[in-house]
Amino acid sequence: MTGTADVAQEGSHQPHGEFSWGHSALRAGFAVGADGTPRLVGLGRPGEVRVADPDCALPLVELTALGHGSAWSGPRFTGTAFGTRLKYRDHRTGSRGDGEWLTVELHDPATGLTAFVELTSPGGLPVLRSRVRLRNDGPEPVVVQSVSSLLIGGLPSPDALDVHRARNDWLAECRWYAEPLRDCVADINVDAHQHDSRAALVLAGRGSWPTDGHLPMGALTDRGSGRTWLWQIESPAGWRWDLGESAHGTYLALNGPTDAEHQCRVRLAPGEESTTVPGVLALGSGFDEAMGALTSYRRAVRRPHPDHTALPVVFNDYMNTLMGDPTTEKLLPLIDAAAQAGAEYFCVDAGWYDDSADGGWWDHVGEWLPSTRRFPEGGIRAVLDRIRERGMVPGLWLEPEVVGVRSPVAAALPPDAFFQRDGVRLTEQGRHQLDLRHPAARAHLDKTVDRIVGDWGVGYLKLDYNIVIDPGTLGPGDLAPGAGLLGHAHAYLDWLSEVLDRHPHLVIENCASGGMRMDGATLAVSQLQSTSDQQDPLRYPPIAAAAPTAVPPEQGAVWAYPQPGFDDDLIAFTLGGALLGRIHLSGHLDRMSQRQLALVRDAVSTYKSIRRDLARAVPFWPLGLPGWTDEWLALGMRSPDGRTSYITVWRRGGDAELCLPIRHLAGREAGAEILHPSSASTGSAVWDGEGLRVSLPRAPGVLLVRLT
Repeated sequence: MTGTADVAQEGSHQPHGEFSWGHSALRAGFAVGADGTPRLVGLGRPGEVRVADPDCALPLVELTALGHGSAWSGPRFTGTAFGTRLKYRDHRTGSRGDGEWLTVELHDPATGLTAFVELTSPGGLPVLRSRVRLRNDGPEPVVVQSVSSLLIGGLPSPDALDVHRARNDWLAECRWYAEPLRDCVADINVDAHQHDSRAALVLAGRGSWPTDGHLPMGALTDRGSGRTWLWQIESPAGWRWDLGESAHGTYLALNGPTDAEHQCRVRLAPGEESTTVPGVLALGSGFDEAMGALTSYRRAVRRPHPDHTALPVVFNDYMNTLMGDPTTEKLLPLIDAAAQAGAEYFCVDAGWYDDSADGGWWDHVGEWLPSTRRFPEGGIRAVLDRIRERGMVPGLWLEPEVVGVRSPVAAALPPDAFFQRDGVRLTEQGRHQLDLRHPAARAHLDKTVDRIVGDWGVGYLKLDYNIVIDPGTLGPGDLAPGAGLLGHAHAYLDWLSEVLDRHPHLVIENCASGGMRMDGATLAVSQLQSTSDQQDPLRYPPIAAAAPTAVPPEQGAVWAYPQPGFDDDLIAFTLGGALLGRIHLSGHLDRMSQRQLALVRDAVSTYKSIRRDLARAVPFWPLGLPGWTDEWLALGMRSPDGRTSYITVWRRGGDAELCLPIRHLAGREAGAEILHPSSASTGSAVWDGEGLRVSLPRAPGVLLVRLT
């Protein structure tokens, strides 16, 4: 967060006892036991009861190190109870910008390790962000294998909780599912065995795509009250979270990459430091409320940028359109049609650098120079000029971290500028991976971006990442490849920040084969996030409806690719699914009839009329989170004052009518207005005092409704 300087306050120096910290929306309680071990014993809104007995609560930090075992003798690990050696030494509090911070200092006299548990929370939000900074104040090196970013125990019993996870696969992103936690954490009658259960639900990221397989998120809901604990791990590389049973309650542990899962370990020489990735926990009376708090938190901590409030409409020539085969001849009429439809940015996607006759650019990328074959008259500058002449900002696709094996850049840069293991440069699908910790790799990309943005006047970059290299790299100074991967990932985000410092009006879209890099760390730097590469308009709705769980709506780029061969209903369906996200227009608009183009223009105009509200709204799901095969789906956006709500309803089959409960408006008068499609014969929506009654006589069908 940005804002005023830290204001430190004197911390408690009591060796034992309790202290609390927080603000009007969140309080955390801590207890220091007779053995000097500090524990988090309460977390919730002010006035809520403690969540753990001090004698049963878990230590603030879980840490494993070679030769020392685990940081606490809990259910996840066995061995020396290192963590009970981490004793309370001090705590400090203060304010930063609109938020509060707390640092709790722990120390182990035997090894000299000092741990600083750094907690922050934006004012007015029931959200806790935690990370741990380790410093070796001892005389000998220590090899750290894992450190928890956030550890909390004393949650309700697994018998009372449902756990929510989100599968995240290429072309099938953000697929949330829920099940009783007890189905995952076996009841083994811990009283009879005199120790806690070691049964646990463990979920971990894989490879160099941080959101491949699952989102680095999860949630617990109390089945009786609906109370929700929702979390995300802000790692641009590996991550792990655990749920298990301890002292008849549930514990949650959030970690970045670990030695066991990701070959990530760090040697701390005397005086050296290492900091974990942040873990974030949002609280709510229900899932929607917790997600609203998390959405507001994401807005509070991201890099400020005018794009977050302007929300310009982007046309991208790739999806179901040019598909990586741009030429001057193909682009010029498409540019004209996109401008007529109301687009404000026009991005030329992959292929603009390809001079090969066979289109075999995959293993030749890296120089990022424009093709002369594709743009024979006036070069690519003539295309960029045409975009500007039509009143739009030009954009280009780039895959900065990769260099094709046939690219001259592969030989020009030093070996240490690339991912390597055992002295061998890594190759994946005909490509090498740059290591942006190396100054030569960074200088190469700086020169590339400054040419494209500074010299050519490009105002939008779509940054893609289409290979997976795991577990990482063993560069100079790396102890393990997972640590090298994390180091590169942080360096990549630092590089992005420096690019935006030099070019503050540049808009950056983050993409990795769609939504394979949809992590909180990257979202805090980039302005837009690709949500999927899904090409089927009938399969996109569950992705579009669930995307706001991973990314604020104004950052979530949702494809809308109407085609001249679609009938009016399918054109409306394809466009309507993007209107509560960030509309990412594509399709052969240049081949459409004027009537069809008018349908596109109407949808874009509708989006422009509501986007100011979307930049502040928080999501809700009247039918619950969508299932992949659901016939009816719904996504809502609610303004901060609750007076205006937008609901997109999709019908892919099933009955022609449905009633959607809108809980925050139940029992109140409201007016329902259909904003999209513009044809009144498509369907109807009526507010009956408790819910929204929707009729869509034809499938596929879609409605965007405003309730005021």
